[in-house]
Amino acid sequence: MEPREAAIVERVLAGEAEAFRELVEAHGRALHRLAYRMTGSPETAEDVVQEALLRAYRGLDRFSGGSGLGTWLHRIAANLALDHLRKRKRERQRFVPLENDEARAEQAPSEAPGPDRLTLSRELDQQVEAALDTLSPMERTAFVLRHFEHQTSAEIGSALGTREVTARQAVFRAVHKLRKVLGATPETHHATAR
Repeated sequence: MEPREAAIVERVLAGEAEAFRELVEAHGRALHRLAYRMTGSPETAEDVVQEALLRAYRGLDRFSGGSGLGTWLHRIAANLALDHLRKRKRERQRFVPLENDEARAEQAPSEAPGPDRLTLSRELDQQVEAALDTLSPMERTAFVLRHFEHQTSAEIGSALGTREVTARQAVFRAVHKLRKVLGATPETHHATAR
């Protein structure tokens, strides 16, 4: 753990609750980005981050310091998002969700998009989200951690509570399924393999 973060942790453990705000400011955005990429919902991501930070605060005395604080926080957030994905999958098996195209269009990243670009962006977003929904919660988590958060197989395994080889296999299965669902061409196959 970095000396600066170690000092902040010591202050929090000594009863200076305000010191935890510094950790939130240092890691909050990265945790939200991870949770959003895993869940696909800004509201759910916010809930995941709040719960992760609350659990971290309550469990800070059990943090061993063996890994970095950021890795530990990512593990907590990833596990909470994974729990959410599992719950969502169970609920989807009981109910058919209604898509909210207007909300998806508002979330589509663009710079002053025109109607054509909005439509294309919405369609692409729906295709990617549908493809991600074909993955198991573990595969989706492993894929997000690897390809969006650029974590190593060892870090992914740690976050998922599995061995490194199991994490690598989950990433491989996820990539294979996504290519199949999205109809990857040889060019996209080469680009995805990097």
